[in-house]
Order: sequence, then structure tokens, then C-alpha cells
Amino acid sequence: MIDIKFLRENPDAVKENIKKKFQDSKLPLVDEVIELDAQLRKAQQRGDSLRADRNRISKEIGGFMAKGQKDEAEKAKAQVKEFSDELAALEKQEEELSEKVKKIMMTIPNIIDPSVPIGKDDSENVEITRYGEHSEIMERLNGIDLDSARRVAGNGFYYLMGDIARLHSAVLAYARDFMIDRGFTYCIPPYMIRSNVVTGVMSFAEMDAMMYKIEGEDLYLIGTSEHSMI
Repeated sequence: MIDIKFLRENPDAVKENIKKKFQDSKLPLVDEVIELDAQLRKAQQRGDSLRADRNRISKEIGGFMAKGQKDEAEKAKAQVKEFSDELAALEKQEEELSEKVKKIMMTIPNIIDPSVPIGKDDSENVEITRYGEHSEIMERLNGIDLDSARRVAGNGFYYLMGDIARLHSAVLAYARDFMIDRGFTYCIPPYMIRSNVVTGVMSFAEMDAMMYKIEGEDLYLIGTSEHSMI
């Protein structure tokens, strides 16, 4: 999710990024969330001011009572109640505005890295180098079994076999040790996560369409580890 401060200071860049993702229907969301964010910050500032005034006047009540100034004390109490009532309404408004801002921010796409070529779909991907189809290379080396995987799990799955399976494990081990040597801590995360873990990264609609879910439970299968790690 984009930092609201970045969006606030760079609305045109965020809009241009939305266009690059061919999601023009989301363009009005930028101005909408900026307005909601301004309302939220105004409510928060007013709330902070009310809390300060309420605390100050509350402390004065004891002094009035000690001096026998009951009228002044009653006026102060009435003012404290007035501040408290307004503060309660403001806190409810803050909660509603905060939820609206969060919902929109989860819908606005993250910024594309400048090095990424722009394309509507994978048919416009830029190919740098081709050594042959991965599956063809692995089949020649007897390292993959697609037919058995189709019978077991359907299209898009595979069995890695023999030396290719060993190579797969070796590359993972090399990457693990490479990063450990540079001070990182090796961690195997949970393979299932709850929906609220993902909502800071993508909208619920995107999550529901892209991630496998256990029916009847709030558990999704991770595609990569960054959701549970971050």
C-alpha cells in the first residue's frame, strides 16, 4: 500500500502510475482520498486541541473548589462536558474517515519500478534472452513430469524429478546461505495467513481472486513469503 504522505505530496505521479497500469477507473480515487485525508487530519487536530483544553480546565476545577468558587467550578465542569461530547463525536468521525481512507488506499495500485516495461498484459512483456522453453529443457533432462501432475492436480502443476529436483534444492540452499552470510536471519514463515495480514498489501477483491482459500475459515495460502514476513 502506498504511503498516504507520498500520495498527498505526489498526486500526479500516483495518477500517472494508475494510467500505466491501465486502471483509469481508479483515477478519481486519488482526489477523493486526498479530500478524505484532509478531513481526517483536521478532525485529528481539533481532537488534540479539545483534549488539551479539557485536561487544562479539568485541573482548574480542583482549584476552584478549594477556593470555594463553586460557580466557576460548575462552569468549568459544563465546559469539560461540552468538550467531551464534541470529542466523542470527533473520535467517531475520525474512525469512519480512517476506515474510508484505508479502503481506498488498498485499492490504489503500488508504484511501478521505473525499470519495468509498460504493457497491458503478459503478451507485451519484453523478452531479454531466450534459451528455450523451461519445460522442454527439463523434459530433455528427465527432470519434470507434467503428465502425472496434470492427473493429480490439473494444468499448471509439475513434479520435479532427479537432478532437476536436486538443482532446485541446491539453488534455494545457495540463496539461503548467501543471505545468511550477509547478516540476514533465515526464517520459514507460516504457509497460511489470515485476510487482515494481506489487506495492507492488496484489496480484498484482488486477494480473493488471486489466493487459494480454505472454505469456512479465514485462512489463505501464501503465494510468496513477504505477506507473512512484512
